[in-house]
Formats: sequence, C-alpha cells, structure tokens
Amino acid sequence: MTYRGHIKNGVVVLDEPAELPEGAEVKVELDPPKPAEPPIGQKLMRWAGVLKSLPPDASRNIDHYLYGHPKR
Repeated sequence: MTYRGHIKNGVVVLDEPAELPEGAEVKVELDPPKPAEPPIGQKLMRWAGVLKSLPPDASRNIDHYLYGHPKR
C-alpha cells in the first residue's frame, strides 16, 4: 500500500491518517520534482509578431477595434 505525505520539521507527515503497526518497516521514496512551468510572459511570447495586419495603434485603441469605443 502507498501512503502520500510530506516532510515537516524533518519528520514524515502523512497526508491521510493511517493505522500502521508499531515497528513496521517502511520505505520512503522521493517523488521526482515536477518541472517548473514557464512564466506566463514566456508562454505568450510564442504569439508575438504573429498578427502582421493590425493597425499601428491597435495596442492603444484595442477597445475601439474590438467594441467600437472612441479612439484615444
């Protein structure tokens, strides 16, 4: 059976309570670290420069082009 937990102050703390017999032999294995997810800015960079036909003031007046608001 596998029990999951974490280390707190140098002691293994199980996530779910378990009744284990006193003196039971256990084996502790570390899960491999999860790869760090890139920051959102890095994810968005794949879209940089993709749309070539936008007006030069699109970033400033995006509400005008999307919703018809007055230009700034």
